[in-house]
Amino acid sequence: MNLFMEMAVQLALDNVKDNRGGPFGAVVVKDGEIVGVGQNRVTNLNDPTAHAEVQAIRDACQALNSYRLDDCELYTSCEPCPMCLGAIFWARPKVVYFACTKEDAANIGFDDKFIYEQLEVPYENRQIPMMKIYPKNADLAFKAWTQSNDKITY
Repeated sequence: MNLFMEMAVQLALDNVKDNRGGPFGAVVVKDGEIVGVGQNRVTNLNDPTAHAEVQAIRDACQALNSYRLDDCELYTSCEPCPMCLGAIFWARPKVVYFACTKEDAANIGFDDKFIYEQLEVPYENRQIPMMKIYPKNADLAFKAWTQSNDKITY
């Protein structure tokens, strides 16, 4: 277990040294074997979703040919942010191990506290206002999904 965490931390350090993104790394393990790795590539790829955990989940899902990480472990150099938490819960690994805390990340400029706070604010009053627009037939895709016999539920 410590070997995989050490790898996640080393991926984070290498990412900083190579100037490819933020100081975060992640490793997905199944049955003692590494099936996915990720480094923060937000600035390198101009992709705000390219966090280490998301990158590792994408890599592992491709390797396993599955949208779920059943029986997998995720090792990450830092406590996951709200976006990564969402991805983790959708991927459903059996456990997540992290090294640094969200407070440690906040101390170096990666503070997610405002996101947690915004989740409690009514959507129309958030820092980035979110307005509900309900056009005619907006729910057609939902109805089609409900009626489909070919869907793969997740």
